[in-house]
Amino acid sequence: MIRPREIGYTDELLADRSVHRTYEDGRQEWRRRGPAGTVHWRDDQGATGTDELLGDKIVKRTLADGTVTYGRDLGYGRTLWGRGETLMINRTSFGGRMGAVLVGIGVASLAVTAAQLPPLSLTPEEEEELRQQARASSSGGDSGGDAGGADGGGDGGNGDGGSDADWDGGDWGDDGGGWSDDDFG
Repeated sequence: MIRPREIGYTDELLADRSVHRTYEDGRQEWRRRGPAGTVHWRDDQGATGTDELLGDKIVKRTLADGTVTYGRDLGYGRTLWGRGETLMINRTSFGGRMGAVLVGIGVASLAVTAAQLPPLSLTPEEEEELRQQARASSSGGDSGGDAGGADGGGDGGNGDGGSDADWDGGDWGDDGGGWSDDDFG
């Protein structure tokens, strides 16, 4: 089992429908929903990039220089990055708070198994297959795999009890579920 470094964060929805994310390690990030379920971000250290939720609970992060890393949504407001070295925990969402409660009473563990690790790399074909899987899941179709949410527990993938519509690329802050306070950890 792997014990990743935990970094919590909170999100604040801004008037322009962007999100200000504050990490417990002092970093800050500004995020805006883009087309096709992507999230564009910039941080206070000058980095920029795009996050995209693929199928099978995989999050693709592309930095402005083209570097790609992958994360995996573990549910309960938790996203594991790299080879398990960092676990981002959403302290804003109900799922994130519930995950902390479950860990506190011993129901869930923050230790990570090898099966939960995100991939080190994917081919363009593998990424497209995962995108199709995500589209089928969000449109109500069964992709033939895990028909639950992106956390495998059927809670809709964002760890806060929402639906897969939270990843649909809609504007944050609208009443149609486009805002997900767990958006791609």
